[in-house]
Amino acid sequence: MAPCLVGIYDCLRAWFNPASISHAPWNKKKLDVHEYYYQVFLQKSTPIEVKADTSGKQAIVVGGGLAGVSAANTILENGGKVLLLDKSAFCGGNSTKATSGINGAATKTQKAKGIDDSVALFTSDTLKGGAKKPELVKVLCGNSGADVDWLVDKFALDLSLVARLGGHSAPRTHRGKERFPGMTITYALIQMVEKIAEHSKGRKARIITKAKAHTLKMDGSTCLGLVYSKGGTDYTELGPVILCSGGFGADFTQDSLLGMYRPDLMHLPTTNGDHCTGDGIKMGEAIGAKSVDLEWVQVHPTGLVKPDDPDAKIKFLAAEALRGVGGLVLDANGKRFANELGRRDYVTGEMWKNKPPFRLCLNKAAADEIHWHCKHYTGRGVMKFYQSGEALADDMGVSLSVLEKTHEEHYQSAKKTEKDPDGGSFPAYPSGKSWDAASGKTGSGKKFYHNFISGSAVKTEPFYVAIITPVIHYCMGGLEVDVNSLVVNAEGKAISGLYAAGEVAGGIHGNNRLGGNSLLDCVVFGRVAGRHAAEQMLGADIKDTSLAALSGA
Repeated sequence: MAPCLVGIYDCLRAWFNPASISHAPWNKKKLDVHEYYYQVFLQKSTPIEVKADTSGKQAIVVGGGLAGVSAANTILENGGKVLLLDKSAFCGGNSTKATSGINGAATKTQKAKGIDDSVALFTSDTLKGGAKKPELVKVLCGNSGADVDWLVDKFALDLSLVARLGGHSAPRTHRGKERFPGMTITYALIQMVEKIAEHSKGRKARIITKAKAHTLKMDGSTCLGLVYSKGGTDYTELGPVILCSGGFGADFTQDSLLGMYRPDLMHLPTTNGDHCTGDGIKMGEAIGAKSVDLEWVQVHPTGLVKPDDPDAKIKFLAAEALRGVGGLVLDANGKRFANELGRRDYVTGEMWKNKPPFRLCLNKAAADEIHWHCKHYTGRGVMKFYQSGEALADDMGVSLSVLEKTHEEHYQSAKKTEKDPDGGSFPAYPSGKSWDAASGKTGSGKKFYHNFISGSAVKTEPFYVAIITPVIHYCMGGLEVDVNSLVVNAEGKAISGLYAAGEVAGGIHGNNRLGGNSLLDCVVFGRVAGRHAAEQMLGADIKDTSLAALSGA
């Protein structure tokens, strides 16, 4: 394993366009920088060949995104063995694309910053945000602080910045100072499994890519293992199975789960990679597992439109943190029409009622707070820098006075809220009253303000601006799980030896997922599944094991 991988990656990112390395002299084919980094630095040039394990004394994780590698690392630190399968040429999945951060209540970072938050408040926000199963929300929110701290402590991750996203009553979405948090977190956990696989010569961990799991092996109501195909050949592996294979938000075939449950969304673009085809859900349903909430597909309001390719089916996502730091959403006429920090389904719904193109606008203070993101988006050609509000108004084809009025009204609402936070004539989201007329008229008035400016400042204020559109983003539905992350059957009974974590698992978020809860879901339920699987495999032999020691550090 080459040393200082993140540093090398940063050099590559600085040298190449942050969107891709398509103009690298040795490669004329466009290759996502995530994939390049993984292939060059994380994949072994000489794979470790180890015979299939049919002892049942290993856990099999399907999917190398954050849920999968959280489960794998947890199995290892409890003394177990793990096999990680991914059908793509590299691990990471959609997790590496997550741009806003990971939620956690009562974390060490929050305490250091004096942020007043609690598991109870986070639980309340998540239930208000759309979740319907309190027992699962209790696990998600209750484990959040310890699991975010686990990432920082065990993997030396920087999660020192905290923002408030839509639907949250306190700043609790953690990210680092640079790079996208999903990429940073997921790659750190992939690296650990890679190092352990290498150091143990495959005896503790194995990773097999380009391996498509397709059949679960059952003995009555117990899952014994699975069959996967690689290079045209089927292989059988035995052990408890943890499905972490993602959702179905990129399957636009007519017989897809998306086509079956949400044909009305088939025309929309998506933020999902083409690997998101619902494989794990279909495998589970084939052996009698219960699926739930498949009709609940989240349409995110801020997919980024590239002006020279506006109809691209796959779009990059504008981090919700851009709105958390103070970004405003404007319609074609330069006016606000919604609470930027409302639920994602709410903001999308208000966009349908108003006139596109829509723009996400960040003033200087807001952009400075999330500068790496703005530079990255600008490099990708999906965000534009304007030297002044006057230049922005000219490009939009609206009068400068319109933008000044829009910002002044927002500024006055913010100042009134500072003076009287419980006042206002409009209902606020998530609770209380709001002074903001633009969003208040929708029934979900704005309550929290950050980095706001007066109308008089607009003319000379620099802005970062992106054109945005609604995009298919996340599938709330999937295989139903219990509090141990075990998949249940049609009668609601747990299927022994079969787990699901991440987007493949349904019922955790209900009909709408709050921003920052996706990465958290992956870590929390990946770890819950990993721990429970280790207990099933090892019984009294389960033991605390140092990941650093296993990796040879």
